[in-house]
Amino acid sequence: MGSSDRLFCKQRTLHEIVGGGIVADVILWRRKNLTMGILLITLATWLVFERCGYTLLSLISSVLLLLVTIIFLWAKSASILNRPAPPLPELYLSEDMVNEAASFIRSRVNAFLSVTQDIAMGKDPRLFFKVAACLWLISVISGLTDMITLAYTSLLLVLTIPALYEKYEDYVDRHAILMYKKLYQFYVKLDEMRVLTYQQWILEKEKLS
Repeated sequence: MGSSDRLFCKQRTLHEIVGGGIVADVILWRRKNLTMGILLITLATWLVFERCGYTLLSLISSVLLLLVTIIFLWAKSASILNRPAPPLPELYLSEDMVNEAASFIRSRVNAFLSVTQDIAMGKDPRLFFKVAACLWLISVISGLTDMITLAYTSLLLVLTIPALYEKYEDYVDRHAILMYKKLYQFYVKLDEMRVLTYQQWILEKEKLS
């Protein structure tokens, strides 16, 4: 199949297009155990929030309560039985870690504010329409479902569609290109009809005048 018969006319592999590295490995199921683990954890999270009625705050509180209770009982039993204490890492944030995190957040916020300013000042109309379309689409989708379900569905699509496309790439490309050609032919005919109708309207207007 030539490059003109490809859906993306790509010179790079799909692995490179989706970012390469471990992220692409996960999306394309090159690391099946990790991908399956992410899906299962996400499914469990969705079930906890959506079906069991937990909120984020109640879930975090319950998990922390369970961890604190286990560590407390472990430490007490260890001191009574002369056993080693639970191996806890040093809970400490260094100044370098805080400064690095603050610098990262500051750079991202400044980039966001710069884009917002360009949109507000009308410097980039194309970017404005892209952002407006994305926000409108998010608004419509969020009105149809809740955030947790949307996040789980989005992750499920990300972890299935690219992998399925890579597996059936030739079949998908062939039918997608065929559909695109048919739609393009229909658009050309529709445009010709529109031009012909406009020309007829001009002629009729000239006759009446």
